[in-house]
Amino acid sequence: MAYKRILLKLSGEALMGSRQYGIDPQRLSEYANEIKETVAQGIQVAIVIGGGNIFRGVAGASNGMDRVQGDHMGMLATVINGLALQSALENNGVATRLQSAIKINEVAEPFIRRRALRHLEKGRVVIFGGGTGNPYFTTDSAAVLRAIEIEADVILKGTRVDGIYSSDPEKDASASKYNDISFDDVLKKGLKVMDTTAFTLSQENELPIIVFDMNKKGNLKKIISGEPIGTTVS
Repeated sequence: MAYKRILLKLSGEALMGSRQYGIDPQRLSEYANEIKETVAQGIQVAIVIGGGNIFRGVAGASNGMDRVQGDHMGMLATVINGLALQSALENNGVATRLQSAIKINEVAEPFIRRRALRHLEKGRVVIFGGGTGNPYFTTDSAAVLRAIEIEADVILKGTRVDGIYSSDPEKDASASKYNDISFDDVLKKGLKVMDTTAFTLSQENELPIIVFDMNKKGNLKKIISGEPIGTTVS
């Protein structure tokens, strides 16, 4: 296997499936199956999910809401998504722990690094909810931070597109895909991979990022096996 411990970053929007908002049970079930197959291969899996399918702090702030309040609502949305994914995984027989960066002890453990590492070593999937616990930081930043803390080998960013392109492939038919690209080239070309804070943190800690299409069945398994799926930033 190419990796021993991974951090999988999923967007909240990915959980919507074909819906306009909320959680699509079918999509959730598909993701749970993919993650189960990965765990079955002996890979340690940690997950960070966004909350954009329920609430986006930035969108709330643009509509006149206090940004800090909006971001706290977004953090709670990530915990809701974490609970949903935890339920789907456990229905599939996968031992799972949800850890939250904000205290919410009735539904999730507090994030404690050593405890997270112990869960991973025991083969449990650990879902990190609540972002970083601070406003003004995205779940991309939370994903990179947690990946560094648990010493993950790679961040796998599951999206709707199959990698990084020279421009938005959904809008520009002539967009070309990169199979491998350096951190410096991403910055020079102004490509959008993650928000700048998260991306810089990943670069400084030499943590590679693979951007891939999570909605294509079997892609996660292929990446774990070392197949060149998506785009690798290193």
